[in-house]
Amino acid sequence: MRKYYFTITSILVLTIGMSSCSNEETKTQNQVAARPSVPILDTEVRIGNQIWMAKNLNVNKYRNGDPIPQVQQSEAIEWETLTTGAWCYWRSGNTITDGRIYGKLYNWYAVNDPRGLAPVGYHIPTEAEWNTLIAFLGGGNVAGGKIKAISPLWRTPNTGATNSSGFTALPGGFCDSYTGSFYNIGFSADWWSSTSYDASTAFRCVIYNYSSAISEGSMDKRFGISVRCIKD
Repeated sequence: MRKYYFTITSILVLTIGMSSCSNEETKTQNQVAARPSVPILDTEVRIGNQIWMAKNLNVNKYRNGDPIPQVQQSEAIEWETLTTGAWCYWRSGNTITDGRIYGKLYNWYAVNDPRGLAPVGYHIPTEAEWNTLIAFLGGGNVAGGKIKAISPLWRTPNTGATNSSGFTALPGGFCDSYTGSFYNIGFSADWWSSTSYDASTAFRCVIYNYSSAISEGSMDKRFGISVRCIKD
């Protein structure tokens, strides 16, 4: 009887062990990479497995507390020669945009500064992370419309705008480093990535009021454009 008992026990242990190993193997082979469930703040939006800030960045200090220099429109020559971080607000004459709405415009040197432009818990998205967002939203021809806010701040026709992703992109324009002039408020939204192409350009994404597409390409690192952070 005792021998019979030990035989049954051994079979059960062996069966459970094999089942456990099989389950783990299946999990390893078939599990789709997914972000662990984490709380989403009011200032964030989940898009696929990514969590993005719901607004453009609007900080004037690096993560370590050091100030980021503000470079004014009148200092066009300084914008052109800068190889260090700087920010500004879009402006035309006496008209200055509200950073609480559009965020600040940064050159890429601020993005790349080792002191950290993004707040703790976030980082500046890479080219690959932008491409992940675009792919999740159906590709470059339609993703622009899915991140554009339905807002009078966009000039008509605001083609394809649904903001179905919750990204709520607003047309903050950009600062031209060659002249220190500002363009495209109401017409376009540009964002930096942390990916450098070469010594003078870096990857950025842009959307326009006349298209549902999102375009990708390089931009002079001295230009001032928006930044949107992604969660670590």
